[in-house]
Amino acid sequence: MILYILRQNKNQTSLAYGKFFAYPVIEETINLDALAEHMANHNTPFSKGAIKGMLTDMVNCIKELLLEGKNVKIDDLAIFSLGIRNAGGALKAEDFTVSKNIKGVKLRARATGELIAKNLNLEATLKKATATTKVSSNNDDLPVVNP
Repeated sequence: MILYILRQNKNQTSLAYGKFFAYPVIEETINLDALAEHMANHNTPFSKGAIKGMLTDMVNCIKELLLEGKNVKIDDLAIFSLGIRNAGGALKAEDFTVSKNIKGVKLRARATGELIAKNLNLEATLKKATATTKVSSNNDDLPVVNP
C-alpha cells in the first residue's frame, strides 16, 4: 500500500499554483544490509552475508561499467545509465569546454519489465495518510513543491 499526502503548489510563477498534488509518504529506506536480510528470509539457500556480498559486488560493478560508458540492464528492474548535466551551451563547437559547459553527470534509471509504470499501475494501491499514520521523520525522499 502506498500512502500519500497532499501538498499545495506555492510557486506563484507556476501554472499549477494553488493546486494540490499527491506525494508518496516514505516510511522507511531499506539499505543493502536490510535488503540482504529480507532476501535471505525468502527460503533461499544463501545466507544474509552471502547475499549482501553479491549485492555489494553488483553495485560496484554497475558503477564501474557505467563509468566505462556502458548501460546496465537488470531485467524486471531498470536500465541504469549516466546522463550529462549541461551548464549551458556554447555558441560555437570550438568554444565548448567541459569545465565551462558541463555541471556534472547524473545517474538515470529507466524501469523495465515488471517495474514499468503500466504494470505498477495495475498492482499499486493508494491510501491517503492520516495524522495517526506512523511516518518516519526522515522525509528527505519526498519531493519539495516550493523549496
